[in-house]
Amino acid sequence: MLRIVLVVSALLAVTLGLRLSSPSFEVFMQKYERVYETEDEHNVRYWNFYKNMAKWELFNKAELGTATYGMNEFADLTAEEFSRYYLSPVTKKDMSLFNSLPAAEGVSVEEAPDEIDWRTKNAVTPVKNQGQCGSCWAFSTTGNIEGRYSIKMNGTELVSLSEQELVDCDKVDLGCNGGLPFQAYAEIMRLGGLEKEEDYPYTGRDGTCKFDKSKVAVDITGREKVSTDEKEIAAYVAKNGPVSIGLNAAAMQFYTGGVSHPWSFLCSPSGIDHGVLIVGYGTESSKPYWLIKNSWGTSWGEKGYYKLFRGAGCCGCNEMVTSAIV
Repeated sequence: MLRIVLVVSALLAVTLGLRLSSPSFEVFMQKYERVYETEDEHNVRYWNFYKNMAKWELFNKAELGTATYGMNEFADLTAEEFSRYYLSPVTKKDMSLFNSLPAAEGVSVEEAPDEIDWRTKNAVTPVKNQGQCGSCWAFSTTGNIEGRYSIKMNGTELVSLSEQELVDCDKVDLGCNGGLPFQAYAEIMRLGGLEKEEDYPYTGRDGTCKFDKSKVAVDITGREKVSTDEKEIAAYVAKNGPVSIGLNAAAMQFYTGGVSHPWSFLCSPSGIDHGVLIVGYGTESSKPYWLIKNSWGTSWGEKGYYKLFRGAGCCGCNEMVTSAIV
């Protein structure tokens, strides 16, 4: 009944040329410091917010795990804007190229621990923020290499590596318009390595390549795809460290915490559009989960992290798992 009243009130406001508003939207504007230049823009953003509120309410009602969904900084964006600014959709051709990668050697599932968190072993840098640039693929790539290098150095040297170098210098991927970690690995080998974040800082914009080979901090020697079997993925993570994955980010947009387990009709495994990093796995409230590092800053999710149900191929999380060889 309340929703019907809101819709009728909003339509009446539009008819009369009034400014649309609601207590929830006012809270959103204040919290995220939104100032819209015109009344028309304000009303468009209000409608976006209203439709997004319906989305997160649906995710909450249909949730199979323990996750909650709600208002965050993306609440006034259209689906098209969110995809353009923050995601990197994968095509059938991309999957075909991925399938041609060399496969990683098998690992012992029986020897894998029940849980692991590579953050506690100095193999994960602090959560970063890609901003309004579809460079998630670059953050997924550097996160994997940062972890592999730290583990190779027995946890004594954790280096934050440059995503901007990939955005600017990778000639195969498309910078802020998307890319694929497994292609980025090949480009890193072509370039001769990655510079440190501090030497090639992130701008969140496409730029001219300023790569300086004399400042290379880490190089890689190869790349490989990991199994789609989640038990084997867990064993690989436990043995080798964080891995790059692609997944469908539909359930991530308004995620606020808990173990996310959406129905497949809300988060299709075939709709991969976001690159992230598995940094561990465990169980919470009897729900097995992947511990995933995202690149939307620490104000999103669980201080920048996402827990996704493990063992059901949720959101395609097992379909495109890769790693560099350091």
